[in-house]
Amino acid sequence: MKATIWHNPACGTSRKTLAILEETPGVELTVVQYLKTPYARDKLVQIIRDSGLSMKDAIRTRGTDAEEKGLPEMEDNAILDAMVANPAYVTRPFVETDKGVRYCRPQDIVREIL
Repeated sequence: MKATIWHNPACGTSRKTLAILEETPGVELTVVQYLKTPYARDKLVQIIRDSGLSMKDAIRTRGTDAEEKGLPEMEDNAILDAMVANPAYVTRPFVETDKGVRYCRPQDIVREIL
């Protein structure tokens, strides 16, 4: 099974999710460090939609200036523009497999798509 994680190595939950993926037999893993390799707009739209989150739910406010910049009050397209320009505004971690996409907080949620 192929799996992709949008990962931030500084995030404990992201590291724990990655460990679950690495420890699961048969997982062919792609790790995207999204702060180094930012999201393509279309892909970001797709993973947020497929995870069941709203654009507002996908905003990372902790550790960012997203609230000061007014992201939670913006329309979806403006939020998306900000996320593409600054991937730190995207919450984490997201994992995609053939079985779907999950926002893996807590990390054990990843097991739903393995």
